[in-house]
Amino acid sequence: MRALTWIVRGILFVILLGLAIKNSADVELRFFFDAHWQAPLSLVVLIAFASGVLAGLLAFMPQWIRQRRLMSAAVRTISQVQAPTDKLTGH
Repeated sequence: MRALTWIVRGILFVILLGLAIKNSADVELRFFFDAHWQAPLSLVVLIAFASGVLAGLLAFMPQWIRQRRLMSAAVRTISQVQAPTDKLTGH
């Protein structure tokens, strides 16, 4: 199963590498105040994808931190409740 996963990853990498090589033409991004930037299309797409992933992770962080706090509080409560029962049963 691990070999199949690595084969699929390798095939996907080769396909994406070929796509990046075929789309290496420069594109011009125009910003406000007549600012512009020229870069290969594959780099622009990669930066846009990475920015989207980063924005998604940052949007998820408050919820993740809140869940971690609730989980640790629940574990503490469970351990406090189990501690007296463990002393009674001798475990």
